[in-house]
Amino acid sequence: MPDHPNRVRLRPADILRVGSAGVRTRPLRAFLSALGIAIGIGAMLAVVGISTSSRAELDRTLARLGTNLLTVAPGTTLHGDKAKLPKEATAMIGRIASVESAAATGKTDASVYRNDHIPEGQTGSIAVLAANTALPPTVGADVRVGSWLTAATATYPGVVLGARAAQRLNLLNPGVRVWLGKQWFAVVGILNPVPLAPELDSAALVGWDAATTYLNFDGHPITIYTRVAEPRVAAVRAVLAATANPQAPHEVAISRPSDALAAKQATDTMLTALLLGLGGVALLVGGVGVANTMIITILERRAEIGLRRALGATRGHIRSQFLAESLLLAALGGAGGVLLGITVTGVYAATRGWPTTLPALATLGGLTATLIIGTIAGLYPAIRASRLAPALAIAIP
Repeated sequence: MPDHPNRVRLRPADILRVGSAGVRTRPLRAFLSALGIAIGIGAMLAVVGISTSSRAELDRTLARLGTNLLTVAPGTTLHGDKAKLPKEATAMIGRIASVESAAATGKTDASVYRNDHIPEGQTGSIAVLAANTALPPTVGADVRVGSWLTAATATYPGVVLGARAAQRLNLLNPGVRVWLGKQWFAVVGILNPVPLAPELDSAALVGWDAATTYLNFDGHPITIYTRVAEPRVAAVRAVLAATANPQAPHEVAISRPSDALAAKQATDTMLTALLLGLGGVALLVGGVGVANTMIITILERRAEIGLRRALGATRGHIRSQFLAESLLLAALGGAGGVLLGITVTGVYAATRGWPTTLPALATLGGLTATLIIGTIAGLYPAIRASRLAPALAIAIP
């Protein structure tokens, strides 16, 4: 029987009331159906939130440390051998007008041990490096405990440990001695992790003069860290190789540590895209669960549908009722998913010491996605319910 054009339309409040009836009468089923949506939305928002928080932390780190640090290292010769930087390379680079500071490290053949009873092979992969006194401000390093090498202590057997090196040697505080280069060196300080120069975290750093005196250091730098005036980074980078080694500029490798952090961020972005895809799959599964719930609900409530149709409810009323119920389930799941995503992002960021960042657009997009899923999931069951003949629906047990 066709719907009569003059029949009364349901108001939005009435549609919400009749649509919520199924949710109120079957709370456990409604909870489980909404849970699927919540897990999908929560997973997607958590991935976006954690990724955004990670990028915010990286931006904060780069803002603190700067993107104007360049590193100079020996490349390879034309014969494929390892090249060497001249001993004067650091001083020559420091004379470039736009260079704010330059500091170098040099590799020694020494090893460091907790004491003189450790077998020589158990080095813990800790490199012993000669270092200039200007190294910390140039690379943005901070001394966690103790002090850095001074013009005086850099000539004596003192050592500053990187954060990871101190952990491997099981040293928490300075004031003790370590067996370095087959003699005792006093630990004068321990560094915090250095984001722009992570190779220093696993190193034991001794003064340049002390390395020459006690460790037979040859004086050739292995890495020169160069802090440049921000607007002149590209210009200085173009002349660094020729300045560091005028005789063989092709044997010099130039890099910018912040580029490596940016590359890591790009890798994280790819991983984020993969995890978002998995979150989308979870959301799709949640939508299928809502659709399945709605179909079962219609089968269980055929008598109710038939009775309402017999009392004058139109097909549009029935469609609106069950579509509203589907949207309500999806909305409940979406709201729960948003709370779940915010909670996971906040907890994870707090444990890592990151700023908690969750784009409002992502939250709005998540809620919109739930409504779309709810509409799609409920459309077929709603149409199916509206097409039930009143007499047949009431007669079916």
